[in-house]
Amino acid sequence: MLSFMAATAIAFGAIFLAEFGDRSQLLILAFATRYAARPVVLGLVIAAAIIQGASVVVGTIVGANLPTSAVAVVSGIAFLAVAAWNLRGEDDEEENGGAAKAGGGRPLMGIGLVLTVTGTFILSELGDKTMLATFALAATQGALPTWVGSTAGEVAANLVAVVVGRQVGHRLSPRVLRIGSAVLFAVAGVAVLAGAILG
Repeated sequence: MLSFMAATAIAFGAIFLAEFGDRSQLLILAFATRYAARPVVLGLVIAAAIIQGASVVVGTIVGANLPTSAVAVVSGIAFLAVAAWNLRGEDDEEENGGAAKAGGGRPLMGIGLVLTVTGTFILSELGDKTMLATFALAATQGALPTWVGSTAGEVAANLVAVVVGRQVGHRLSPRVLRIGSAVLFAVAGVAVLAGAILG
């Protein structure tokens, strides 16, 4: 059995690399273009800890034998729902020059936004390659180092998306951001549903 530090480092590296280009990273990018970084990052950290913890438990107990098609359908529908939500007119936000995006007590800020990011991220990760990778790692090198390393790796990879999203968000109008993030969610949702139906 590997040492704790070695197993943690392996899990970190594997999940960090696997997460790049993943639909959950696309989701965090879309959130970060429209909203303040703090609630997005907090939602990300909570979701990563939960989903990686669940992956470790499943990996240790039953391996990678979950039916992923039903999970993929639910994830795809959730993405499409978030896309529709993003297309809703948020005139107050646009009239106030993005004040809601910067912080303050606007709808879907604070705890509401944290919970939205957390729930959507968890749905996007269910049955995904990073979850499957965590199953395998937990089965071979122990639960705790896999959970610590995989959670840290997933958060680190998605922090890159937050930084990119915030930079893009400061340069585009709220209307463009709303439509652009809706398109990203819709594309991810259609891709997930197509994979579930065709695969």
